[in-house]
Amino acid sequence: MQRRSPSFYRKRLARQQPTLFRANERIRVPAVVVIDENGKHLGEMDTKKALELARSQELDLVEVQPKAVPPICKILDFGQFQYEQEKTRSKQKARQKKVEVKTVRISFRTGEHDKETKRLQAEKFLSQGNKVKIDVVLRGREKAYVEEAKQTMEAFAKSFGEGVVVEQPFSKQGGRLSMIVGKKS
Repeated sequence: MQRRSPSFYRKRLARQQPTLFRANERIRVPAVVVIDENGKHLGEMDTKKALELARSQELDLVEVQPKAVPPICKILDFGQFQYEQEKTRSKQKARQKKVEVKTVRISFRTGEHDKETKRLQAEKFLSQGNKVKIDVVLRGREKAYVEEAKQTMEAFAKSFGEGVVVEQPFSKQGGRLSMIVGKKS
């Protein structure tokens, strides 16, 4: 059984943890800009004074913009804040559209009817928001006809019309030629 190094687990843990907000005593700067729980701007003040103000209201002092000079802190319930952050993060993840690369394999010997069928399938992929990888595999003596295969691929890509752009131009790896096309933004 293969043992994994400790750095593997640290990297995985780093990927899993969301950005952390510093709260209360973990805020290590001398002065901060404070906003109260109602959104009222209280101005710049000493961190200790801001922390006392938050404690008097039985709330937490949370650093919401640590890169600002001085950092911006809000007086709020930290548990509720973390819950809302997680909720917005999960909503963003749900709205994300994962773009897939679908492959259509043709040959320079492929008949016109088969090319038309594959073109319709590729247009369906493009209309769903995916990218299409056009593949041509050359076998044996076909490898001598790279230029003809390239022309076939370019003609196939042009058959989609003007709404499609070549995102990755013609590339060759061994006997496989490929290009990736996608819809114009």
